[in-house]
Amino acid sequence: MKKVSIHSWLLFILILLLWEMLAKQMSELVLPAPSVVVTTLIEGLTSGYYTPHILRTSLEIVIGLFLGSLLGILTGIWMGEVEFIRKLLFPYVIASQAVPKLALAPLFILWFGFGMTSKVVITALICFFPLMENTVTAIQYTDPKKLELFRVLGANRWQTLFKLKIPAGLPSIMAGFRVAVVLAVVGAVVGEFIGGSEGLGALIIASQGMMDTPLMFSVLILITILGTFLYQLIYFIERHIFKYRNH
Repeated sequence: MKKVSIHSWLLFILILLLWEMLAKQMSELVLPAPSVVVTTLIEGLTSGYYTPHILRTSLEIVIGLFLGSLLGILTGIWMGEVEFIRKLLFPYVIASQAVPKLALAPLFILWFGFGMTSKVVITALICFFPLMENTVTAIQYTDPKKLELFRVLGANRWQTLFKLKIPAGLPSIMAGFRVAVVLAVVGAVVGEFIGGSEGLGALIIASQGMMDTPLMFSVLILITILGTFLYQLIYFIERHIFKYRNH
């Protein structure tokens, strides 16, 4: 494991060196060097320039992720438990996910305005599907032998759901949550691309207008750090939940 980690860091350093060498052959407008991007990033962080944008995007991600995940899990349980509802809703859910969210974003801006609501709706919509799909799968494919045991013991539908199906399906649901948290970052930033004056996505659009490529790269680094941090946070929570269950 340590060797893998060392190799990953060595690859990262190699990429930075190659990037620095390549950037020296080009204009800063096309490809700024990593040293220039890091300087821009540090200056922005120390001056507080990025702070309102980071807070705005983080808030949109958290609210959108919460609403999308909650709706996804509840819908997944409903569709997993009731076959009629699953057959009725599934084609519409698939059709709604086949439409690119970037194409829907202008429509959400029109309906919900340029404020935070439209970005939260886009984020929630993107987070909904992985949670719904994984929850339906988890509920549907519960171990038949355990289901039979609960039936023999006289457990009712609610007891079987809350004491067997959901706990047994927790690994699948958490896997969907890990996918959703990364997609939530994409949803919030895409929403800010279309309309908004605050947030990391809006800052990328502003840097494009000012032709400030180092600023654009520094914002991309911030988005990457934010997405990685949220993913690792969910992974940390997941590990502790399963560690607690196994004791």
